[in-house]
Amino acid sequence: MRLAVSTLGMPGEGLERAIEIAGGHGCEGLELRLHPDTGVHAGLSEQERRSVRRRIEAAGLEVSALAGYVRVCAPGPDEPVVEALLADLRLAADLDAPGVRVFPGGADPEVGARRLGAVAGEAAALGRLVLVETHDEMATGAAVAGLLDTADLPDAAGAIWDLLHPWRHGEEPAATLAALGPHLRCVQVKDAVSARDTTPVPMGSGSVPLEESGELLRAAGYGGWVSLEWERTWYPQVAPVEEILPGAAAWVRRFTA
Repeated sequence: MRLAVSTLGMPGEGLERAIEIAGGHGCEGLELRLHPDTGVHAGLSEQERRSVRRRIEAAGLEVSALAGYVRVCAPGPDEPVVEALLADLRLAADLDAPGVRVFPGGADPEVGARRLGAVAGEAAALGRLVLVETHDEMATGAAVAGLLDTADLPDAAGAIWDLLHPWRHGEEPAATLAALGPHLRCVQVKDAVSARDTTPVPMGSGSVPLEESGELLRAAGYGGWVSLEWERTWYPQVAPVEEILPGAAAWVRRFTA
């Protein structure tokens, strides 16, 4: 497994500081949150995109994924969703990110499958994936797998397993991993107080079944990205991500296949 860290955990920090934090704590990659506040988003010019990619590569890092906010199953017309997703996929190609995270944002797999189909050709041509996270209305592995099975686009779409959300919705880690199966492309790791109180806490000090999940991933031979998603943007009172990264690095080392 390869460790990355999400810039969601670095509110107010620029790209240079994110690179410094990642490189200084054993990370191989950065998961880049797409937002004007982070300086990385689909509105960047060609020159700005080249600069972002050059600075990350010069530090010996890779972009593990772009954390976008497109809601692929959201109610409403398809066109705005498809256009936004295509813009993020083109940014991923320019930054050499393997894929773009999306949220389900709705519960109808037919809607999401239709929109994934609309971008599949360009995604495949760019060599990038749409990565559906276990989140919101499709928080479980079973729900995300249902969407991806309906779409049936293995060259254009995959899954991100956020270890928190399926578990707090009652799905055991073994069931999540079994459901996601070949769709799994990335894992977002974190710990929290409880299923009801999702305040972030240092790795191993909360209730998320990290040990069980790590053993399952090791047994499955998972060798992809593991990104520490320390949600300091949403919980500004928690410790800086630099204090949490050593625990995430130790977790990855312990369970690397």
